[in-house]
Amino acid sequence: MIVLGRIVAPFGVHGWLRVHPFGDDPEAWQKMPQWWLSADVDAPAETWKVRGLEAVKLHGDGVVAKLAGIDDRDASEALGNCYFGAPRDALPPLVQDEYYWADLIGLAVVNMRDQPLGRVKSLVETGANEVLVVVDGEQERLLPFVEHVVKAVDVPGGTIRVDWDSDW
Repeated sequence: MIVLGRIVAPFGVHGWLRVHPFGDDPEAWQKMPQWWLSADVDAPAETWKVRGLEAVKLHGDGVVAKLAGIDDRDASEALGNCYFGAPRDALPPLVQDEYYWADLIGLAVVNMRDQPLGRVKSLVETGANEVLVVVDGEQERLLPFVEHVVKAVDVPGGTIRVDWDSDW
């Protein structure tokens, strides 16, 4: 399952939901007929519940969505803060140099001096920016996923090049 974001709160009284996207192009989701929901981000794909997707809109500085069967505030509150996603084959096609967060998990991270820093274990959304959790044995590094740190992402090649000293 590719996790696309998280439902964070009800929006209005007609069942709309405020969502926090884990990516840059939530408007592309409008092409998807449904979302899969789960309270546990690591749940097996077969346990995620399918809901029809009626609409996704940018609203102010955020994103709101309307799911089928969620028609009032009580129903939207009942969903809680669950994750939403889709199997890879249900997602809109990516253009060149785009990737999903899930594509980064397991990639080797090397710095500008070709020193290995470890592998991406996960990503964390901090509000300001995403953070790569890079693990090398017992050592864990938190690298901000921003342009001045992350210099290149090569998913087919299995590496992320960063401007980060091995001593940090």
